[in-house]
Amino acid sequence: MTKTALVWGASGGIGLALVSLLTANGWQVVAVARRTKSLVGLTSHVYEVDFNFPTSLQSITTQMSQEGLQVDWWIYAAGDIMVAPLIQMSLEQWQQILNANLTGVYLALHYSSPLLRPEAPVYFLGAISERIRLPGLSAYAAAKAGLEALAEVARKELKRPVVVVRPMAVNTPLWQKVPFKIPPNAVEPDVVAAKMLEAYHSNYSGFLDIA
Repeated sequence: MTKTALVWGASGGIGLALVSLLTANGWQVVAVARRTKSLVGLTSHVYEVDFNFPTSLQSITTQMSQEGLQVDWWIYAAGDIMVAPLIQMSLEQWQQILNANLTGVYLALHYSSPLLRPEAPVYFLGAISERIRLPGLSAYAAAKAGLEALAEVARKELKRPVVVVRPMAVNTPLWQKVPFKIPPNAVEPDVVAAKMLEAYHSNYSGFLDIA
């Protein structure tokens, strides 16, 4: 039986790598993203969403349900980042980062949970928290720390594997939004995607650190 993965943030570096890897391995991939141009030709199940508007997420999950989609692997790989001093950051900027990295997780899981098969694991894309507590990254660091707490509670409530993927530096377009230099040992998105698929096959649950 063909398995189905639901990937939120499917057009980003890691999300796109996951879509490519899974389709190459015979999966049906439901790809959700703010910008869907890069997904054309990879999968026939593509949905455009704006994580700043809850009704957008609700609408597409309703459509998925009407199409009879059932999910074997749920992955939230969406995210955003910006660098701004805490006292200079506007409320809109703060909310933008939390919406993409934390509130979006709640909304996506809240609306799409009826699509999950009983054994389907839930994966969140996190970060090595202590490495991102840098000046200018208050919203991003707070969101990723909150994500880890959310995951621990979700694991107890959902009674299913919940994994927080915590990669070190990954060579993705997010580096173009920060003034920091990408480390020379940054891993490629396809490496992260492969590690995640390995974890799926081993029924992993918990924090998945990837160096």
